[in-house]
Amino acid sequence: MIKQLMMVLILIVSVGVNAQDIDKTPIVLELFTSQGCSSCPPADKLLDEIKKQYKNQNVFVLSYHVDYWNRLGWKDPFSSPLFSDYQREYALQFNSRSIYTPQLVINGSEHFTGSDRIKADQALKKYSSLKANTEIVLSDVKKETASITLDYKVNGGVFDNITVALVVSERITDISRGENRNRTLKNTNIVAGRIIKNADSGNISITIPEWISEKDELAVIAYTQDKSLKTTGATRIEIL
Repeated sequence: MIKQLMMVLILIVSVGVNAQDIDKTPIVLELFTSQGCSSCPPADKLLDEIKKQYKNQNVFVLSYHVDYWNRLGWKDPFSSPLFSDYQREYALQFNSRSIYTPQLVINGSEHFTGSDRIKADQALKKYSSLKANTEIVLSDVKKETASITLDYKVNGGVFDNITVALVVSERITDISRGENRNRTLKNTNIVAGRIIKNADSGNISITIPEWISEKDELAVIAYTQDKSLKTTGATRIEIL
């Protein structure tokens, strides 16, 4: 029992407290993708390249795997109908009649085909000149057997909601069926769980899906949005 308590204390100390630097520009890239979509692998690759290029900077990438490609022979193990619904919320904000993959959304403000490197570079440059409206503080982060728990607090400007997402750093999958059959795909910062809150502070518990293993590198990315889903602040903390 004493040994278990010591392990928990070590975990809490190693995670610590993380607060975004409000003077630095947060840029959130949300890729709506699917392992069942033949045009998605180039976008998945670009997202991975951006993640590596902007490592330790205020650039936050997330892969939201949608479920509407699952009917074509391959069920994406990371997909969720909730992520498809989230993409539909963006469609309403962008006055789009349909949703598509790969779609890359930048700071909730604009979208384009996720494999378009030129537009991605232009957007990264464009939003790097803006400042955050809110500051997000994550603290008391604990990893338990089946969940991640943490406290959050939002300081600063007005916001409509905060998203707290559990992400898996990367996964490589051999695809045996569907449009990408016989291909090996790499996915980056896969969203494994997502909690949305409207209060400016509180406690959150995110369930760890069964497909996550002990070898997976986990992190929590939190970002605030206004009523039109535009990003107003973001931060990240590693789960050690």
